[in-house]
Amino acid sequence: MQKIVPMSRNFLELRQGQQLTLTPALQQSIKLLQLSTLDLEAEVARALAENPLLEQEGTPLYEPGRAAASLRVGQESAEFDSTQSSADRGQDATPEANTDYSPASEREPERDRSEFSSESRGSRDDDFPDRPEPARESNLREYLLEQLGLTRLSKRDAAIVELLIDELNDDGFLASPLDEIASWMNPELGLDEDDFRCALKMLQSFDPPGVGARDLGECLDLQLQFGDPKRLEALQDRELVALTRVVCQHHLAVLATGNMLKLRELLQCDAEMLNRAHALIVKLNPRPASAWNIPAADFAVPDVLVRKTRKGWVVSLNESVMPKLRVNAMYAEALGSPRSGAHTALHGQLQEARWMIRNVAQRFETILKVSQVIVAHQQAFFSSGWGAVRPLTLKDIAAEIGMHESTISRATTQKFMLTPHGTFELKRFFSTGLTTEGKEATSATAVQTRIQILITGEDRKKPLSDSQLVSLLDQAGITIARRTVAKYRELLRIPTAPLRKSQAGAR
Repeated sequence: MQKIVPMSRNFLELRQGQQLTLTPALQQSIKLLQLSTLDLEAEVARALAENPLLEQEGTPLYEPGRAAASLRVGQESAEFDSTQSSADRGQDATPEANTDYSPASEREPERDRSEFSSESRGSRDDDFPDRPEPARESNLREYLLEQLGLTRLSKRDAAIVELLIDELNDDGFLASPLDEIASWMNPELGLDEDDFRCALKMLQSFDPPGVGARDLGECLDLQLQFGDPKRLEALQDRELVALTRVVCQHHLAVLATGNMLKLRELLQCDAEMLNRAHALIVKLNPRPASAWNIPAADFAVPDVLVRKTRKGWVVSLNESVMPKLRVNAMYAEALGSPRSGAHTALHGQLQEARWMIRNVAQRFETILKVSQVIVAHQQAFFSSGWGAVRPLTLKDIAAEIGMHESTISRATTQKFMLTPHGTFELKRFFSTGLTTEGKEATSATAVQTRIQILITGEDRKKPLSDSQLVSLLDQAGITIARRTVAKYRELLRIPTAPLRKSQAGAR
């Protein structure tokens, strides 16, 4: 008996649906909008290098010598020291680089003129034999290795100390526990935790005092042991140093709370001695490697500039950061029509060049629209500062200019505005609203600024508590809870009233 197996059928079915597809041009537009000015410069430079049909006209995208493009974040405008290249000056800085390969007969008059030229004489090092040599830059690791080379340690012990030096973080603290470091070693070497403990003692005796510490208390204690009494006269008082070491070793957490009465009970000392110990601790360095870790200056290039006119504060784009791009007309004309099918790859690059030009222009147009709305809402800020900032959210701007909130977020991230009070990121002008007594909303930023002003003007011997700050704000028509004041105070990195009082007494 045969078994009949049904066969599957192939059939077509028509379905309707919606699907969002990001074209390459749209993807590039989104990418360029979220880039910062310096990142945009790098992206444009990459496109110019890869696409022969795209070229740049006029000045470069970013010139460090321009005043408008050289402003420190959050600070008043400060120009970079613009330095001309040797090619722009027409001469090189060093005699070796200014070598002329013309015949000797042609070089002779130039040599005679250079000997009597004030410019050339001013640039010759031979006229200044006593000019000091520039100091050689070194990091903390090199400085510690130099001291290690002056010791009489064996190669084995010196290698262990060098390993610990490599484990120091930017503050000069040991980044990993000794037992963990010992576990990394090959068992065949026969190294245990005691070997690393002895090596750490050697490292902690190096300069700067406090290097190699495993926590803050040990760091301060090492500075009390190995600090220079000539630099810090208080270290000459042995009784004071002994008391201060006890505080650093066992009671640093109590000191941080500002409860000086409890600390006096624990130490069994008088108030004057405790205040002296506190003053000594304040003078110690909690980051012993800070001198070797000078952070790079944080500079921001403003995308928009705000200036005052008769009609009020207006915003404009910073032209010095706008790339001036164009399509190479000669290449584009030589390609002809894409319908011919020839030079397909070059026609694709031509389309990419046009996308880049259009998307760059659209990026700055979006930033300008968003900035104009910000300036229109925050007119009081430009005249009175952060205390007059009004509530403003991404949703408010998105509704006003007809864009999505994500687009506004991209247009304000790492985009900066030059104002009379400094250069700030556009996101800085967004703040939630708080209802005041008169039912008029004020921004959280304005409240934080008011809290900071109140604390700055307080009596240091009688600092304002959070409850007192609530009362003062309520008198100004701002009714908020005490926990909100405490949260804003912590955001401003302002310590509590007892700790501020103890710090004032230590000074």
